[in-house]
Amino acid sequence: MNFATFFKNCPHCGSDNFIVNNEKSKKCMACGFAFYMNASAAVAAFITNDEGKLLVCKRAKEPAKGTLDLPGGFVDNNETAEQAVSRELKEELDAETTEVKYLFSLPNNYLYSGLTIPTLDLFFECKLKNYEQLKAADDVADFEFIAKNELYPEKFGLDSIKKAIRQFAVNSL
Repeated sequence: MNFATFFKNCPHCGSDNFIVNNEKSKKCMACGFAFYMNASAAVAAFITNDEGKLLVCKRAKEPAKGTLDLPGGFVDNNETAEQAVSRELKEELDAETTEVKYLFSLPNNYLYSGLTIPTLDLFFECKLKNYEQLKAADDVADFEFIAKNELYPEKFGLDSIKKAIRQFAVNSL
């Protein structure tokens, strides 16, 4: 659901005179409060092993539970995107990064608790300290390394990840 229909009352004063101001904001005609739905920052990691296979995860939670994904997640307050991707890799795979290199970004829509949240997904190439002792945790049910020619974007649940996988399959990152 889009934020304009999701939020019916002003979160500041409770008025039901909370109207669409423009494509990304609503304004309360009673108290003047304006609410903007800007993109949230998220990160995802491309990690390849010595054989050139890509590390992919199986999502443990909604949205898109059970589909393939790249490891990553949302950027926290007071955190850089580089710090976020390293933190997410630690949380999801107990992995320590030794190198984090920004690659590109893609817009996405992330459905969470019935609300469609616009995101800007930042993609990184990451190197890890140890590839043998990874373990699935947090919102990762499982993981595996997949050869580039065996990557099928339609098996990935999130639109931006599908696009990123297509880009990875075409280019050598």
